[in-house]
Amino acid sequence: MADNTNPIWVIADQESCSLLPVTSQLVGKARSLADALGADVEVVLLGDGVEAQAPTLFGSGADRVYLGNAPELANYHPDVYTELIVGLAEACKPQIVLLGSTSMGRELAPLVAARLETGLTAHCIDLDINADHVMEQIIPAYGGEITIVCPERKPQMATVAQGVFPLPAHDEGRSGEIVPISGPFTHKGRIEILEVVIEEPKGIPLDSATCVLAGGVGAGDSDGWDLMAQLSKELGAGLGCTRPVVDEGWAELETMIGQSGKMVSPETYLGIGLSGEQQHMVGISGAKTMIAINNDKKSPIFSQVDFGVVDDCREFLLVLLEKIREYREKQVSC
Repeated sequence: MADNTNPIWVIADQESCSLLPVTSQLVGKARSLADALGADVEVVLLGDGVEAQAPTLFGSGADRVYLGNAPELANYHPDVYTELIVGLAEACKPQIVLLGSTSMGRELAPLVAARLETGLTAHCIDLDINADHVMEQIIPAYGGEITIVCPERKPQMATVAQGVFPLPAHDEGRSGEIVPISGPFTHKGRIEILEVVIEEPKGIPLDSATCVLAGGVGAGDSDGWDLMAQLSKELGAGLGCTRPVVDEGWAELETMIGQSGKMVSPETYLGIGLSGEQQHMVGISGAKTMIAINNDKKSPIFSQVDFGVVDDCREFLLVLLEKIREYREKQVSC
């Protein structure tokens, strides 16, 4: 079989037997890449009680699902997952392997790439097939974008954050082949999982928020950031931030939006006190309506949004909060 017709793989990511949205997003993208190459899309699905997710994968564009379904696979284990995926890849020879840029994918992808002696491009914002049937892996860099290719080594590997690609339309009538993966699923390595603790998200999750407020260091200090938090609560918005805000300790790393953080696609984006550096803006490229507040009228963000307000963000926040609360009081009294 020629290299360009070998299958395209997606490594499924699931929590509590439910697929993360990034898995279906990657399957949809893999389908378009595979159609350009005349190849199949195959998904590696590992877990316990996850067989019910196969129809979702087929409906998203997969032709085949390699199913590892056992109690030993209930929790992600880097050694076990790496052994299974590497062994399967060596037997099936996928030409492309895609993973989500999730907590699992960011650890698993380099482990698999190293074992397969191939390259890996992280945090891609687009994927394409060129005239030579090689996957072009686009990442933001140096104030623009660069394209990375890996023509000499296979598989070509990339990680992509959730929200970069849209969810594919689900085809209920589509079916495929399930190929069971046989055990054993144990590995006597240096890592032993003692306990898994799932932390409940605070506030509205950025991944599903229809309105996202993103704050920058223009907040000034922790008191200014508290105003951001108040506004996000009043608006029912997810609250995100830029890297400098995380560095200041005002917000958690999990709320960072951008190249090395979350990718979001809300109906409305409100950027307050941030300059619009590409590392952040790439994370909100899917937003429908974009609004910015900054006290510097020459700020780069104003050339990238639909509406802009030139004002001190803290003064603006105080007035906006007051007006929102006044409006709600009137609504209640009517």
